[in-house]
Amino acid sequence: MPRGRVVPDLHDCPLPAGVTAAMADDRPPADRDRSRLDEAAERSGQAVERVRHRGGQAGRIRARQWEITLVISVQAGLAAAIAALLAKNLLGPGSHVFAPAAAVGTIATAIGQRARRTFELLGGVSLGIVIGDTLRYLLGSGPWQTGVVVALAIAAALLVAGKGGALVGQAGGTAVLIATLAPMDRGLELPRIFDALVGGAVGLVVVALLLPINPMRVLDRAAAPIFEVLCDQLAELAQALRERDGDGTLRVLGRLRDTESDLGRLHDALSGAEEVVTIAPARWHRRQQFHRYARSADHLERLLLDSRALARWSSTALQYGEPIPSELPDAIGRLGRAVAEMRTECRVGEDPQATRRLIEECAELAGRAAVSGVGSFGESLVTGLRTAASDLLRACGYEPDDANRIVRRAAGAGEAELHPPARRTLRRLRPARSIRARRRAHLASRARDESRAGLPPRERPAR
Repeated sequence: MPRGRVVPDLHDCPLPAGVTAAMADDRPPADRDRSRLDEAAERSGQAVERVRHRGGQAGRIRARQWEITLVISVQAGLAAAIAALLAKNLLGPGSHVFAPAAAVGTIATAIGQRARRTFELLGGVSLGIVIGDTLRYLLGSGPWQTGVVVALAIAAALLVAGKGGALVGQAGGTAVLIATLAPMDRGLELPRIFDALVGGAVGLVVVALLLPINPMRVLDRAAAPIFEVLCDQLAELAQALRERDGDGTLRVLGRLRDTESDLGRLHDALSGAEEVVTIAPARWHRRQQFHRYARSADHLERLLLDSRALARWSSTALQYGEPIPSELPDAIGRLGRAVAEMRTECRVGEDPQATRRLIEECAELAGRAAVSGVGSFGESLVTGLRTAASDLLRACGYEPDDANRIVRRAAGAGEAELHPPARRTLRRLRPARSIRARRRAHLASRARDESRAGLPPRERPAR
């Protein structure tokens, strides 16, 4: 097998045919049947454990989201009450229905899209009014005319927006109102625009001024499941490597792959926090902190992918029976501790010195493992550890060049502990002389030798 080969999945890496045949021949038929039953029972137990883990994780996520749910509910209720009060006193009868609906539609949309949702509301209402009035003037009123108006309004909105959303829904709903109510209630178009404008403005005011959420608390709650999974699974992966437990590494890989929903919630929280620190004056002082957190979250996602790669390489190395130096599980354990330490230091705003120390220890252990004797997949595991250490340093705020230099220096120190670089024997050089000085010295030495031999100057051999 070529060195450093990338294996997409563990199931694509079967054992060599000779090893498989030898293992099969060493077992009697009765043991073979019993082994299949044991494997089926073990797979069933693993499935039950995964279901229990996911159920417990979902319960913890719901418990963390109760605060956000409560805030959004209060925001929507307050916005509806204010919009209804303003519409009743300023816009006249009927507006106390449409304006609160627009306000609630602005609040209840996905966090991070409220400002865009307001503009979509206004755009959809305007588009529905233009198309509804034009077609009603050309085609008249009636059931089939209503169907044609709504179909054309939806088609136009989809062409403008490119996908479904508030603009499409408001365009269709407004077209229905214009096609059905306008013949009986003249002058419905302009109040409908004011209704949407008042409702959207009230929703934004509530979100930005009256009840703005704490963006950093939302981000911390969204990132908490990812930190927990990384810390727990890296510790379990280190233990599985120490015990050469291939099934344990597979379980770690499966749990790390089940974090897509957590990443989606983190992205939504980042979008919502960015919206709050942009439009809420009370949260403008959090902008710099938010940008640091956003950069850290990006590298945290990369670290999660690095951890999946570590679990995959560990499983493959164990499957092929490669040697696992003790430094490899120790390095993975240091990486998990560094993740936990980074979260603690970032939450209190301290300089991540303890995190950097643990990362340097991880890289140093990886360097020692590289020269202790590893196979091809073990080398990939060492490379993955160094990559994960660099990504974790970047999540702490280090620049890419600085992070790579710190990891490279620590790994080199680990390698030098086991295999120090050979010292070169340097010869002491004499001071350099000019060509003319060396020629004069040579001629003087030759003249002394000739004088001692008694040769006259003219009988000296020519040079």
